[in-house]
Formats: sequence, C-alpha cells, structure tokens
Amino acid sequence: MSRFKLTIQYDGTLFFGWQIQASVRTVQGEVEQALLNIDKSTQRIPVHGSGRTDTGVHATGQVAHFDLATKLGERELKDALNAHLSEDCRIMSIEKVTDNFHARFDAVRRHYRYQCYTGDSILYRNQAWCLRVPDIQRLNKLAVLVIGDHDFQSFGKYRLDQKNTHCTIYQAEWKGQGDFVNFFISGNRFLHHMVRYLVGTMIKTSQGNFPQDGFESLLLEPQKDARVQKAPPQGLFLEKVDYVD
Repeated sequence: MSRFKLTIQYDGTLFFGWQIQASVRTVQGEVEQALLNIDKSTQRIPVHGSGRTDTGVHATGQVAHFDLATKLGERELKDALNAHLSEDCRIMSIEKVTDNFHARFDAVRRHYRYQCYTGDSILYRNQAWCLRVPDIQRLNKLAVLVIGDHDFQSFGKYRLDQKNTHCTIYQAEWKGQGDFVNFFISGNRFLHHMVRYLVGTMIKTSQGNFPQDGFESLLLEPQKDARVQKAPPQGLFLEKVDYVD
C-alpha cells in the first residue's frame, strides 16, 4: 500500500463543493469514483483534501492524498485518473509520499484569490463577482487590518463544535489587473466561508454601506452572530497549499 499526494484543478460551477455527499455531485466524490474505476474495488478509497471548498468555488491547486496498492507509476496513475474524470476536474500532478503525510494536517499555508470583474462581458459570471469598479485604496486599508493573528469568529460560519476561531493571516492585498480587481489572501487556516465574508464586508465598506470602524471592531470584538456581507462563491479560487519540505 502506497500513499499518493495529488494536486487537483477544478471548475466548481457544477459541483456541490468538495466534500462527498449522497446524491449530489462533489469533487471528492468524483475523484473517489475514478479511483474505484481504476482499482475495480467494491470498497471506498477515501481521498483526503487539504480543506473543503463550497458549492461553486474553484481550485487551481487543491491538494489531497489517498492510499492505494497499485503497480501503476505516478504518471500512469495520473493519466488513468484523468481518463475517468470529467472535463471540469483535472489531476495536475501526483507523487508518492511517506505514509505519515496528511494533506490537511500537514498544510502550513493556504493561498486564495477572490476575483471581481468590472468589465462588460457576460463570460465571467461563473468565475467572478461582477460589480462596478471598487475603491482599491480603501479596500487595502481594510485588508491590512486582517494581517496577523486574530480571532475571526465574526467572519466565519458559526459552529457550536468549533473551539478555535483564531487564524494567522500572512498576506491580504487587493490588486487591479485590467478589468479584474483581485483579492489575494494566505493564512495558516481559514474558517468556513471566511474569505467570502471578508471580501463581501470589505466591498460593502468600500461602497460606504458599512462603517470602516465597524469592520475593525468585528476583528477586535469577535461576534458569533455578526451581520456581515458574504461574497458570492464563484469568485473564489483555492490557488495553492504549502507544506514543509
């Protein structure tokens, strides 16, 4: 039995998120089905992701691992998996790793991009939040506030069983790139919906619909029932996951 690490790219438009669910299409479910088709097994081969992505969220660098007894080499296994996957999900790389590697628990930094589109084309509606040009300077005054270690309870979906709502953010920056205004953020971990809540509330604040000191107070005085704006899912991309070499 060998453990394999894989990097996955997917268009989340037609997926109900990463996590396997009964009777709906998910990324985890599709990859596991591809493994069953290769292995001809009647038992589930669990694929463990670095984290969950929501319905409609995309990934260019999701990382996962699974255990499999196979004579296929890494390149052959990658090609075999891709032959059984749909066009909106692709294995970008695969490598054999040590048995103690874990895609989720060994991750040290996760990188996300949130994409806003300010142009006239209708072709980006499944890959961006379409809105008028935001005030990037004002957005970056808000973004710098989230860098560092904070309790992000105000910006995460409340869960009774979640004991730790602290995250360390290493980068948070808005950049204008042609007709796109993109938010780049990296951290050691993220709460459920956290990036979307941050983006939505920053956009709302930059438009003058939410006070800037109100945004800052949500970081300084965390609330489990904070009234924050959630950005739509289609603008969010999990770009990369870092591990210690």
